[in-house]
Amino acid sequence: MATVETTDEASVGGDSWPGGGGRDAGSPPGVAAPTVRMIEFQDGLRLAHLLCAIAEIGVADAVPPDGAIGVAELAERTGTNPGTLYRALRAVASRGVFTEVAPATFALTPLAATLRSDAAGSLRDTFRLQGQPFIREAYAAIGHSLRTGEPSFEHVHGTSLFSYLRTRPEASQLFSDAMGNAARQVQRAALEAYDLSGARRLVDVGGAHGQLVAAVLARYPTLTGVVFDRPEVVPGAADVLRAAGVADRAELVGGDYLRSVPGGGDVYVISHVTHQLSDEDAVTVLTNIRAVMAPNARIVIIDPVIPDGDVAHPGKFMDITMMALTWGRDRTEAEFSDLFARSGLRHARTVALSAPSSVVVATAA
Repeated sequence: MATVETTDEASVGGDSWPGGGGRDAGSPPGVAAPTVRMIEFQDGLRLAHLLCAIAEIGVADAVPPDGAIGVAELAERTGTNPGTLYRALRAVASRGVFTEVAPATFALTPLAATLRSDAAGSLRDTFRLQGQPFIREAYAAIGHSLRTGEPSFEHVHGTSLFSYLRTRPEASQLFSDAMGNAARQVQRAALEAYDLSGARRLVDVGGAHGQLVAAVLARYPTLTGVVFDRPEVVPGAADVLRAAGVADRAELVGGDYLRSVPGGGDVYVISHVTHQLSDEDAVTVLTNIRAVMAPNARIVIIDPVIPDGDVAHPGKFMDITMMALTWGRDRTEAEFSDLFARSGLRHARTVALSAPSSVVVATAA
């Protein structure tokens, strides 16, 4: 897919602010005044809402992958108002999402291309999910989480996220699609970084629609796999495994990992599940695995590992999502080690990935 390269320059200098004078007299050159920076952070709220709406409408899908399109035609293709569509695209183009190649004419950029449905590593469903009212309302009420320590989602909706999804098939499907797309990017990095040679039976705990098992079995032709998740979820893995040509080596098992997990695995993978769980529930799941895993088995957790101090890391904001939506949290390496010790396990190693998550490995204590 051809895209137009642009420079993504954040407006951080004093000259970027209307009227100039945005830099404090005592600030180093190129460093914005605190008020300017804070207003730019506020702009992030509007940017997020715009990107979610653009993803929902499918604007990027309507832009020719190898060319440009005028706003009038783009509005006709997408059922939008040409005037407001132009203003939205002008705004996001200033952050490198689309580019205005001629007056009121736009093309894709690498950032905009991620919002296409057919893009490798598409983020369209991820942005669509974040824009759904049931998610937005939880973020808007995050002050409840700060005051009480409870998920704002439950405060707003009166039930847990996953109970909410069980009774709303369309929302559940979008959630699964978005999580699957995001997980594939992280899982690809994990597969490249962590060697599973010699493993015989892999159990994916909370395996959803089987994307991870499909990718692992395709990479290791002698390995068998189990997709384990809620009974209403795992049937969705059948088509994924079939399409990957590995259905004959995969098993679908429905259940509740807070009660038990399938036995006999020598590798248990938990990808982006532990961070949805409270410490108590995480220990329950790990203890359930410890009770049934083979003697020399490994538990492989794929999750963000939060660095100490002020170091920037995407997991620190992923943790805010967990705070708003679930009783879970993203954890430091020391916090993982504590979970393992409470579950009869020991921390064996951590493999950092280029993706926001890492591979955290535990074995029997």
